[in-house]
Formats: sequence, C-alpha cells, structure tokens
Amino acid sequence: MDIVYITELRADTVIGVYERERSIRQTVVVDLEMASDNRGAAATDHLTEAVDYGAIADRVTAYIEHSEFQLVETLAERLAELVITEFSVPWLRLRLSKPGAVGNAEDVGVVIERGVSG
Repeated sequence: MDIVYITELRADTVIGVYERERSIRQTVVVDLEMASDNRGAAATDHLTEAVDYGAIADRVTAYIEHSEFQLVETLAERLAELVITEFSVPWLRLRLSKPGAVGNAEDVGVVIERGVSG
C-alpha cells in the first residue's frame, strides 16, 4: 500500500459546544493519509491515475468552511466519509485538530482511521 498525504491543511469554521464558540470562526487543521496504489500513476505520469491531492484539499477546505458542527469528532467523521466516497479512497487516517481550544495545551483533536487498508 502506498500513501498520499496532505499535512496542515487549515480552514476556518464554526465549531464548538460553548456559546462563545458559536458566534466566531475558528481555525481547524487537517492531516490526511490516504491509501493508494501509485504504480499506475508512476507508469503513465498522468494525474487521472493518481490520487488528486489538490482536488481533495480544495473539497475538504470548502466543506470545512461551510460546516457548523459542535464536535471535532463529527467534523472528522464527515470529512472521512467525503474523501472515501467522492475520491474513491479505500482507507484513510485523518487527524483533525483545533489549536488553542484548551488554554494550557498547544493543540487538541482526534485521529480516526476509516476504510480498509490494502
């Protein structure tokens, strides 16, 4: 199994359970690792044979910017579903963090794995 990745993809959204969080936009950061078989893309040198990380980054960013969830867990799950379904990714590991959410911690968030690795 090969892995295509995107790290530190940033987008602003409404996220949080507290009233003060519901009226502001906060930055979330996404890291994605996605299963791929890169041999076809390497053999042809064509984007149509590759995981299009540019298209995935654009779609994930747009989704985040238009979402309004309370929990990072919910946003992470929806993003995983989106990538697997829309981009035919069989497996992914997604890290979603919310920097500054806890005053005495640099970062908090979740890591999820979905799909079947090859």
